Amino acid sequence: QAQLVESGGGLVPTGGSLKLSCVVTGRAINLYAMAWFRQSSGLEREFVAAITSNSGRSAYSDSVQGRFTISRNNAENMVYLQMNNLRPEDAAVYYCGMSRYSYWGLSVPITDFDTWGQGTQVTVSS
Repeated sequence: QAQLVESGGGLVPTGGSLKLSCVVTGRAINLYAMAWFRQSSGLEREFVAAITSNSGRSAYSDSVQGRFTISRNNAENMVYLQMNNLRPEDAAVYYCGMSRYSYWGLSVPITDFDTWGQGTQVTVSS
């Protein structure tokens, strides 16, 4: 049974940066696409970024494209999300997810992801 643990969240001012980390134990991640989703209070969990198993392809939501970068280190079973130029609307709990597949089709459906971490809070002050 894989376990995912996120870290790196915190409080930053508008325009600031954070780097989130996700460590996976119990299963090697090299065969699976990984992603970050986020959820604000009262809203559904939304897609942020994803990366295929071999890092050959990544995808981003329109709202974070150009500001966030997802990466992974399969040797260390780690996934990262570098977040730059943060905005108040980026504030949310960020979740790391492991897909059942190594890649995705035209979009990144949340239903592909069956293993989640507990989340890390990101707060952006205006």
